[in-house]
Amino acid sequence: MPESAARWNALAEQALRNEPLAFEQALEVLAAPDEELLDLLAAAFRIRRRYFGTRVRLNFLVNAKSGHCGEDCGYCSQSRVSTAEIPRHQLISKEELVQAAERALELRASTCCIVTSARKPSARELHGVAEAATEIKERHPELKLCACLGEIDSEQARALRESGIDRYNHNLNTAESHYPEICSTHSHADRARTVKTVSGAGLSPCSGLIVGLGESRGQLIEACFALRDSGADSIPVNFLLPIEGTPLGDHDPGLDPRFCLKALCMFRLACPERAAPRLAAAARPLRRQLDLRRRLPDRARPGARGRLPDDRGARLRDRAGRKAHSRGVVNGRAGRAVGCDPGRRRGHARWLARTRRGLTR
Repeated sequence: MPESAARWNALAEQALRNEPLAFEQALEVLAAPDEELLDLLAAAFRIRRRYFGTRVRLNFLVNAKSGHCGEDCGYCSQSRVSTAEIPRHQLISKEELVQAAERALELRASTCCIVTSARKPSARELHGVAEAATEIKERHPELKLCACLGEIDSEQARALRESGIDRYNHNLNTAESHYPEICSTHSHADRARTVKTVSGAGLSPCSGLIVGLGESRGQLIEACFALRDSGADSIPVNFLLPIEGTPLGDHDPGLDPRFCLKALCMFRLACPERAAPRLAAAARPLRRQLDLRRRLPDRARPGARGRLPDDRGARLRDRAGRKAHSRGVVNGRAGRAVGCDPGRRRGHARWLARTRRGLTR
């Protein structure tokens, strides 16, 4: 086994023994040479396969209330300091929430997450979400429900749990040491307290972060370890998409796709038994920049048995795209099936050879 593969496999073995990843080890993962990326990914996949197999779960998000937020989070288009052009509406009706949940089932999503803007929900909003959750669970008990309504207290958390909400999302977003740089109207401690509150009320806590807010690598690790220690069952990892009209609209997050993959590996190694990382915002732009399956050498592709002729490969990719569409597996933002674009066939062999060289040299 090559030395680099042995080193990353040793970290995987450590994680499988439930021994915590150290700060210095996390730094090594983030600073891994690009030519060792495949070995690092393979090591992280060992953990994923042990605890979660190879199944992919989809979450469906409902923008139940948009805009009208009094906070000043620098990355958010719904904040009071944002001038971004976005839809603005109060909480949608119970009927619309039920319809959204049924749409989630049509798309084969396992979880439907009801998201509202503002620091905390009003009594009317909390009641509206709880009432909708009760009806959704009566109709579709198999669908997991998640709520993301901002700060809530223990009584509100219990009311949501009793209505049928299974999970509650409240992100820490970044390291405590970096939090004043992105928001002044509430603190990192406020967010951490909410995560603890929902856990104590019997809801499954979901909490993640945004990579690329100007944090250092050390602060990224700080945030990762805080999420690990928070007890969150699910840790969504977002990558900043600067939005015009927000304070961070002109900010360059400096997110090289290879670094993003290393960050995801770090989360997997640090939080082996959690449903982490859940790839969230910026997944599509990163996929465009680094289509990993196309850039892997053939021997490294899962299930590969030598090269396929390009015409046969194109037919198989088209078939996979049609199959995904028939199953309702779609990219929610674009409303298009996740599969391969037939237009990519032309010049694929030349492009594939060029990108392989860029990743493996």
